[in-house]
Amino acid sequence: MGIIEIEGMEFYAFHGHFEEERIVGNHFFVDLKMEVETEKASQTDNLEDAVNYQTAYNLIKSEMQEKSYLLEHVAQRILNRLFENLNGLSSASVKVRKINPPMGGVIKSVSVTLSQKANLQ
Repeated sequence: MGIIEIEGMEFYAFHGHFEEERIVGNHFFVDLKMEVETEKASQTDNLEDAVNYQTAYNLIKSEMQEKSYLLEHVAQRILNRLFENLNGLSSASVKVRKINPPMGGVIKSVSVTLSQKANLQ
């Protein structure tokens, strides 16, 4: 097993509880950490045998374009898409961070981190 991390993915999106947030939008950062099967890819040097992190990025980008009221909802949707589309994914953790949230004070960011393991049935 190995760890793949994609850090600091930046998106402009329209998530938030307040209507203004869903109209004006805000900057968000997403970090992803995936535990994946790496043995075959490490031996063959073939992308076909690896978890493609370009695919992971594109899945996250797609989910960030869909409006949500809560960061928890965004993070769970991202995890769901990753597990539906990436073979060899054992576990994943996603952190969604909103920059300068409108909370009545000076706040650099607020974030939610969710983790999930593969459903081994």
